[in-house]
Amino acid sequence: MISTSEVVQSIIQKSPLLEDGLARGIINYSALARDLRPQIEKKLMKSIKRGAIVMALKRVSKSLKYEKQKIRQTINLSGLTIRSNLVEFTYANSDTMTEKPKQVFTISEKRKGVFCNISQGVRETMIVAAEEVEDEIKKIFKQERLIASIGDISAITILLNKESIITPGVYYSVLKLLAWNNINIIDVISTYSELTVIFDNKDIDKAFTILRNYNSNQ
Repeated sequence: MISTSEVVQSIIQKSPLLEDGLARGIINYSALARDLRPQIEKKLMKSIKRGAIVMALKRVSKSLKYEKQKIRQTINLSGLTIRSNLVEFTYANSDTMTEKPKQVFTISEKRKGVFCNISQGVRETMIVAAEEVEDEIKKIFKQERLIASIGDISAITILLNKESIITPGVYYSVLKLLAWNNINIIDVISTYSELTVIFDNKDIDKAFTILRNYNSNQ
């Protein structure tokens, strides 16, 4: 038989706002218990005391706070890296594309400090690089089908520790914070210990401020 705690946890998991509020300890347990009581009783098909719901909420809150603390420990925001003046190209994959990403990397390597990232999916290949190699990229891929091209973009790279790959919610906590502050994300690039988020140039300053103050916003 399903318990009160299980029902409460199920309800909270379906509401990001409630989940975040409980994790931050800013929700009145008694008021929330009163609000949730009708749907909890409906699911359990019996009357439930408000005190039992309050206790269940406290247990959920404690668990969420622990999870949030684990996530914070995996993210190193003391060394955010900003890269500006970037461009993004997305091409359809083809039989003639195999060697072309290598040519782009060769060009970028000759220019020390030039950012270049290439991600190959099942149907598409995406290139995010500094504007200074834009013409070379266009030349290399001129015979390929261009799906999209985006200019006037910037990137912020966040360092992650090795625990991030086994800690649920690491990416979500960062992306959620940006979304709640009405900051649009153009793309996300990840490696083992880095998370790079691509923004429109007009959003980069706000995004940097939000991420820099990550711990105080959680």
